[in-house]
Amino acid sequence: MNDSALFAKYDVPAPRYTSYPTVPYWGVAPTQDQWISHLRQGLDSGRNKWSMYIHIPFCESLCTFCGCNTIITKDHKKEDPYLKLILKEWELYRQLVPEFTKSQLQGLHLGGGTPTFLSADHLGQMLSPILEQTHRGEHFEGSIEVDPRRTNREQLQLLYKLGFRRISLGVQDFNPEIQRLVNRLQSFEETESITRQAREIGFDSVNFDLIYGLAKQTRATMEHTIAQTKKLRPNRIALYSFALVPWIKPAQRLFKDEDLPTGKDKRDLYEYARTELLNFGYVEVGMDHFALKDEALAVAMTDHKLHRNFMGYTDQKSQVMLGLGVSSISESPQSFHQNEKILPKYEELINSGVIPTARGHILTEEDVSRREQILSLMTSYQVKMNPEQVKQAPEFLREMIADQLLAIHGDLIQVSEKGKPFLRNICIFFDEHLKRNKPQTKIFSQSL
Repeated sequence: MNDSALFAKYDVPAPRYTSYPTVPYWGVAPTQDQWISHLRQGLDSGRNKWSMYIHIPFCESLCTFCGCNTIITKDHKKEDPYLKLILKEWELYRQLVPEFTKSQLQGLHLGGGTPTFLSADHLGQMLSPILEQTHRGEHFEGSIEVDPRRTNREQLQLLYKLGFRRISLGVQDFNPEIQRLVNRLQSFEETESITRQAREIGFDSVNFDLIYGLAKQTRATMEHTIAQTKKLRPNRIALYSFALVPWIKPAQRLFKDEDLPTGKDKRDLYEYARTELLNFGYVEVGMDHFALKDEALAVAMTDHKLHRNFMGYTDQKSQVMLGLGVSSISESPQSFHQNEKILPKYEELINSGVIPTARGHILTEEDVSRREQILSLMTSYQVKMNPEQVKQAPEFLREMIADQLLAIHGDLIQVSEKGKPFLRNICIFFDEHLKRNKPQTKIFSQSL
């Protein structure tokens, strides 16, 4: 079967598997007491490592491709009240889980929204107390997502002083017409300036986020975007498929369906970019990611130490990830937890001294096992099956085997080079929640 037919066959709705179970299949949320207990067990009296994510929801304008939880505003008076809520939430956890101040903090990531919506002063007021009250591990990594249009040297210098060494730039595409259609006009010079400043200041790793499948993208526009990207040679690149989910994000209805590349036309954009990046010296890392050969992600892939969580791929695995801020997701070995998504509700709960739970999921033994198997597929392109799965796999995966996307050797599934684009499809074999309860409405984006 040729590539075009394969992409048409397997381009079906599928989870992205940033967690297992995936969020639509979360069941019973932990109570506050259970969640605190799970965190304390995960930290094991200070012996285990952990990471932190802080969500900054504010953006000055709406990028219509975005599926994140955002608040569109130009009112920077919102900065101070919000950072104070973050610190109140951290203080609440610090009191309830004293192990946080004893365990090694391996990573702190700021996402959004636009984290650099906050001024340098406000970034310092928020981050300094947290870092002063924690014990940073030897290989601590501070990282932040930035909008080159809303970032300045003062912010970068402050972040570097606080131990941040990785920066991720939202780029998406360098074509002005495509940028206009997604309401994100961002010149090459703006991206180049922030990339250069970050490196001058001392940041070790610069990541670019690119998207394929946007309105009006063609092979010619992708050639231009990849050529411009290679000029700046970011250390990492995340090349995401545009996730069309207008039932979640109504602003995506601004796109005309006929403007969007689909099927083989869409996948050809990825395959062109992938080939160019590999030929330029990047290594393919898991799903949708590329890194220079000496970059930490590529090294972790080679050393079989690659990990993946809600923040994406990382070279460091921690037992607990604590999310602060509106809509942030946390995880422990026994459960997932998400904060309230609506800012006034989040604020009310924080000011009442209550953990701002919106939803969560207590993992079963089966969930834990399947989570590890899906993680193995996503980070190493292979996975071991249990005896029952060994019996089921030949039939369930029959067509993928025939299409040479994977091979089964005893109890081991190995994904072929040809099968790498279809990782999300292969993971479905291990998704017991999805197999038992197929959605009656569309809740996942297309897999390719």
